[in-house]
Amino acid sequence: MYAVVDIETTGGSPKFEKITEIAVYLFDGNRIVDEFATLINPERLIPSHISALTGITNEMVADAPKFYEIAADLIRVTENCIFVAHNVTFDYSFIKNEFRSLGYIYQREHICTVQLSRKLIPGLRSYSLGNLCHELGITINHRHRAAGDALATTRLLEILINNNNASGMRMFDTLDSKLRKLNPGLDVQTVKNLPEEAGVYYFYNDRNDIIYIGKSKNIKTRVLSHLSNLSSKRAIEMVQRLTSINYELTGSELIALLLESSEIKKHKPLYNRAQRRSLFQYGLYSFYDALGYLNFEIRQNKADESVPLYSFGSKKEALNYVNSNLEKYRLCQKYCGIYKGQGACFHYELMECLGACTGKEPAGEYNKRAGLWLKSLTLENRNMILIDKGRETNEYSVVKIENGKYIGFGFIDQTVAVTNAEQIDNYIVKHNDNHEIQSIIRNYLQNHRVLKKIEY
Repeated sequence: MYAVVDIETTGGSPKFEKITEIAVYLFDGNRIVDEFATLINPERLIPSHISALTGITNEMVADAPKFYEIAADLIRVTENCIFVAHNVTFDYSFIKNEFRSLGYIYQREHICTVQLSRKLIPGLRSYSLGNLCHELGITINHRHRAAGDALATTRLLEILINNNNASGMRMFDTLDSKLRKLNPGLDVQTVKNLPEEAGVYYFYNDRNDIIYIGKSKNIKTRVLSHLSNLSSKRAIEMVQRLTSINYELTGSELIALLLESSEIKKHKPLYNRAQRRSLFQYGLYSFYDALGYLNFEIRQNKADESVPLYSFGSKKEALNYVNSNLEKYRLCQKYCGIYKGQGACFHYELMECLGACTGKEPAGEYNKRAGLWLKSLTLENRNMILIDKGRETNEYSVVKIENGKYIGFGFIDQTVAVTNAEQIDNYIVKHNDNHEIQSIIRNYLQNHRVLKKIEY
């Protein structure tokens, strides 16, 4: 059974916006057998440009039910169904986030009619719902309203199913069929029940040995990628040995990274060893030259060297990162290891370098800007508490760093008023600090935002 869904919202971000309307058509492959549709009070104002697009106004939703009032109906109507939508990531993410705010984890197998259309009806310039309906002769009544778009998507799905059956293509593989190459000893239901949340997952063999540990923002999606993308001998061998899966939710991706690193060092799983050698091959390092200028350079990481300020999977990634910060801080290409020639760097000719490479800018002046970048890259002597998402809606995750040293992480109820750093110790599980952990934290803070960072 397919639950074909369409929603209207107050905006494009499932993290910050809310649903204003939802429609669901239950389709058995031949006909519509049930339907559910309602406006929803988003408990916030609908922007005028959204109202202009959808026709849904603040007055229309003022007396509509709030999401929590229709949540049970939505669970019931989509239960044991494959969730279908046009650009399914959008609709599914919004609904998952609405349920998460209620403390409920909503999970359904899902199919995207955009992706299916690209495979079964190739060659179109656009795969928007409007264009597909025009090409296929599907009438859309009330475009950009949930019921109208959901009904049109149901008709599209019907055509795709018929095309699929006629071509003999396997485009509607369910999770059962996708996992057909698995070790028979692994219960497929275990995979189906995996959470679509951030955390660390563990693969076990038939002797209950941990053979692989990984982390993801979406455990189920990442595990499925392991089980379906069997593109190497190593991947096939690991799946053949896999008999059970376990996981630990972390809420925060940072906590997942920290826990994964700790657990791999503790258990040393067979299939992590080769992988770890291939990660973070290049690093960014700093030093002062004989003239007193602060230099940065990219070089390959070696186990017996000092800890890099930042690590990269490839030299290209490292060069892109250095170039972006070089411009941000107006640094010299020569002193960032980008320009290897004699004399002035190319950026000096463009007047983007202030002349450190020619001696025109004194080391003391240049190092003020270079030092700002260096400070952003290091945890040395810094005391911080990092607060991020928890495993549940009423919980925070916390990471403590003291004098630049990683102390550990834990979880704390959102109702607890944190008044000092020592108080956090009651919630922290201590973990070992090491070069990799330092790199993980620095890299994460450079590229992501936590909910709150407290320096003390």
